Amino acid sequence: MKKVFGMILLLVALVVGICIYQLSTSGNVAFFTHINMSNLGQRIGMLGIYALGAGIVILSGGIDLSIGSVVGMSAVLVALFTIRYNVSPWLVSACVIPLCVLLGLWHGFLVGRFNLQPFIVTLSSLLLIRGLARGISGSQSITLQNPGFSKLGNGALLGIPIPLLILGGIALILSFIMNFTVYGRYLYAIGRNREAVRYSGIKVNRIQTLSYVICAVLAGIAGILEISYTGDVQPANSGLMYEMWAIAAAVLGGCSLRGGEGSVLGIIVGTAIIRVMDNGINLLGIPSDWQWAVVGVVIIGGVIADAAHKIRTASKARA
Repeated sequence: MKKVFGMILLLVALVVGICIYQLSTSGNVAFFTHINMSNLGQRIGMLGIYALGAGIVILSGGIDLSIGSVVGMSAVLVALFTIRYNVSPWLVSACVIPLCVLLGLWHGFLVGRFNLQPFIVTLSSLLLIRGLARGISGSQSITLQNPGFSKLGNGALLGIPIPLLILGGIALILSFIMNFTVYGRYLYAIGRNREAVRYSGIKVNRIQTLSYVICAVLAGIAGILEISYTGDVQPANSGLMYEMWAIAAAVLGGCSLRGGEGSVLGIIVGTAIIRVMDNGINLLGIPSDWQWAVVGVVIIGGVIADAAHKIRTASKARA
């Protein structure tokens, strides 16, 4: 909880810093305008959904690099079948989820049964799925105009953006699973010491496979929200590098890339920090080219902080 509390303080400091800078330069605070807060809530909601998926896999000691491609493919499928075959986008969205389940099962099967490195398995899926998305669409941009469906990504309920509400619902479910079920306890244990858990007679492969299924499903949901929000999908670029944003949010939120450490709340706080930084860069007029540098600093900073924490903990234990 100390990590999460520290990240919450950092989030508050970021917001305060942005507001002070705006007051000193323009005399007003654009950060808290309704339009900006609504847009920020939508973006936090969509990033938070697939960041939670990445965090669950990281907790198990794995990694999933296919998230961005799954987001892009999901958006392509919804737009393509709706426009080309006149199928309801809601029906296509419902069919996308089982496909994501199969993808997660495939990842878990390769990692568990053949003991392949998660990095290689999911990297191959990143390339394969991106290639399929470009192939079935002819690499052509697809525009989806469906007022009812677009409300999913652009609408609000009681003033709260729907993607943010969906993130809240998913977060509550995952929090319960991680804190109050046997599966959650086993998942943390696998991340800390996989072999010890295996020798205890626990089905390690099944538990880790479910983490990949959860990650793929959440990426699919994010892809559905993405096409609903933008109304346009470019197979070569949609979801590009989203896995890096997801990993950065999870690491910033306290997830250890070694596995076994992290929380749902921490991941959401990490997501909020990244989106507030992104929003601040736009509000303060800083060139958007610096966004990738920020992600790089976040990831390496998180890894260094985690390593320092491990060393400090080990030193205290020896003392």
